[in-house]
Amino acid sequence: MCGTKTSSGSVGRYEIAPWVAREFADVELGDKRLERRAQRIMSQFSQQPTASIPQACGQWGDIKAAYRFFDNDAVKPEQLLQPHRQATIQRLQAQEIVLAVQDTTSLNYSTHPDTEGLGPISNNANKTIGLFVHSTLALTLSGQPLGLLDVQVRSRDPRRFGGSRDAHQRNRKAVAEKESQRWLESLRACQQAALGCPKTTLVNVTDREGDLYELFEQALQPAERRVHVLVRAQHNRQVQQSVEQKLWSHLAAQAAAATLLVKVPRQPGQPGRSARLTIRFGPVTLNAPTLKEHKLALQLWAVQAQEEQPPPGQKALVWRLLTTLPVNHAAEAVEKVQWYCQRWQIEVFHKVLKSGCRIEHRQLETALRLRRILMLDLILAWRLLLLSKVSRQNPTACATEWLLEKEWKVLWVHMKKQPAKDPPTLHQAVRWIGQLGGFIGRKSDGEPGPIVLWRGLLRLHDLVHAYDLLKNVGNA
Repeated sequence: MCGTKTSSGSVGRYEIAPWVAREFADVELGDKRLERRAQRIMSQFSQQPTASIPQACGQWGDIKAAYRFFDNDAVKPEQLLQPHRQATIQRLQAQEIVLAVQDTTSLNYSTHPDTEGLGPISNNANKTIGLFVHSTLALTLSGQPLGLLDVQVRSRDPRRFGGSRDAHQRNRKAVAEKESQRWLESLRACQQAALGCPKTTLVNVTDREGDLYELFEQALQPAERRVHVLVRAQHNRQVQQSVEQKLWSHLAAQAAAATLLVKVPRQPGQPGRSARLTIRFGPVTLNAPTLKEHKLALQLWAVQAQEEQPPPGQKALVWRLLTTLPVNHAAEAVEKVQWYCQRWQIEVFHKVLKSGCRIEHRQLETALRLRRILMLDLILAWRLLLLSKVSRQNPTACATEWLLEKEWKVLWVHMKKQPAKDPPTLHQAVRWIGQLGGFIGRKSDGEPGPIVLWRGLLRLHDLVHAYDLLKNVGNA
């Protein structure tokens, strides 16, 4: 058991969760009442991650106050994320290397067609509407989420979407006029964050959609605070070392340097599996795209990880990675592949946002109101994902850092059938919360994930609510 106790804050008579007090310590909304309300709503949401606003807030006064908060034009969505971003940068300072993984997800609000400010999120522009969220999640090398460095929320203009299907004309547009600008904005946000942690090396990681000449060009600018990029290649670019050779064949011609066993996440219709990859690598000079002939060639390093013998009926796994980081040895090539494997964490994060926080079930009449509540749900999704990670990687951390006193005490009594003494470790508390959510807890079961944790938090809230009711009856 951990011996230290951390006191939580309070708003009036309402207790604020310790982690909320930390993340919102520097929130600035121009009004202390709004700042206190933000902390209170966040604490209420954290106790019931999947609940609607009325369910999470409970009392009619709190429900009305929450709706007024999300309807308040004085509350800017970016202001709600800013204190968490600053706390994230502080956490980065303790790390030597941080992976800043970026990706896009769509939020479908087609069942709320009267919501103002939404746009098409698929080719069926008239029926499938919603918002796009582009997140940049900071991770340790072991995959522990440190927080969000950037969030971009946008909706497409239905009058302009799908207007031009001419690929040549589309390619001639400046990147600032395209939706792909979001990848560069994520890198820019990381370069700004790097100013606050000069001893930390940031590596911006993207999937194939981020394979943009402009992204590498921006990362290689000498005037910028250096943030490296690690990108899964999508384009079979021309390699300057050989007039006729393209990147794919150039990498295939390199000598096999190492092998690496990786876990392949479960895909629709395919179970998770392990894959043994053969690693090849080398420096490359890539010509600028044809439409950018006046641009300089890119001096990068390339790594190929290919599955030589896939299971019967399975497509061989092939990753071709481009990076601004030097890759001079086999160990460095293997390292970059291992880093890229952590990119999966942002897909888990977006799944938690949708399934655990049920962001697509929010009903707030306008896209701007949805953006306000989205910022809180994004931070809540980070917290759920973090709980599933930090309890494994820092097992001696104290539960008081993340739970209210009555939460860990009720949890203790429910699981141990005896009064609580010292607070449990976070690792033990998370396993107990997981058991409330359906985690069996056998030695072969590993550790609880975010899905069972949000179920367990709902049950824990009900137990704490019953405890409060019984205590009040006893004092009557």
